[in-house]
Amino acid sequence: MRWTPGGTSGDIEDRRDEGGGGGGFGFGGMHIGIGGMLILLVLSFVFKRNLFTLLGNGGPSSSISTPDRSRDAREQPTVEFVSFVLDDTQKTWADILQDQGIRYRHAKLVLFRDATYSGCGSARSATGPFYCPADEKVYIDLGFYDELKRRFGAPGQFAQAYVLAHEIGHHVQKLMGVEQKVTALMRSDPGERNQLSVKMELQADCLAGVWAHSTDQRKLLEQGDVESAINAAAAVGDDRLQKMSAGRVSPESFTHGSSAQRTQWLNRGMTQGTVSACNTFR
Repeated sequence: MRWTPGGTSGDIEDRRDEGGGGGGFGFGGMHIGIGGMLILLVLSFVFKRNLFTLLGNGGPSSSISTPDRSRDAREQPTVEFVSFVLDDTQKTWADILQDQGIRYRHAKLVLFRDATYSGCGSARSATGPFYCPADEKVYIDLGFYDELKRRFGAPGQFAQAYVLAHEIGHHVQKLMGVEQKVTALMRSDPGERNQLSVKMELQADCLAGVWAHSTDQRKLLEQGDVESAINAAAAVGDDRLQKMSAGRVSPESFTHGSSAQRTQWLNRGMTQGTVSACNTFR
């Protein structure tokens, strides 16, 4: 992909040296920084009450760790690349949604290691990248990209770009009102939860493809980029992941869609380049 290295997006929240990996304090699943801990300590003294109990188990459960500066330096090129992709996807969607009369709000990208907190609860690297609609933030441990390359056989920068564009696709779904409607349907009919989840995820794949279409129009794609994104979508299909982990496939438990479905909808977004092409609920 053609892009210019340098700089970090203003929409990135860097917690790589905080939370579960260090620099934060845990309280029953919640993590706060040093400043928050000191404020609670002072207030507890003033009011003669242990206010830490309001956060969970009554006290901090982890200690401060030394920031990993060498790892930060190794990851800097990746940080700069995701910064470019983040800014480009958000600018693209701001233009697209403006044409539909929808005001775009920027999502934040939280970089973390091992574990952190989110508006949707605890965030752990083992769960992979995800979008939290409650705080409108995308969470990712950059180590996932190493896993994508080594474990899932999906190398390449555009594979990394697809992952982030997919999560921003979830943010677009919230801004368009799709996320709220699907959440309501899940609550009213829990038996349809998995099928609705699959449709949400496939639409996010298609929306990632819409952004990829725009990069092609702007001559940012290089040879092999499309294949790289398609390989990444196939690598994280439910059927492939289930076969890798359990040795068998259970379609009734799918929550993201099969490899074939994910590549189909990503490719649909890339070829047609419109939001209307991404109606997975039809």
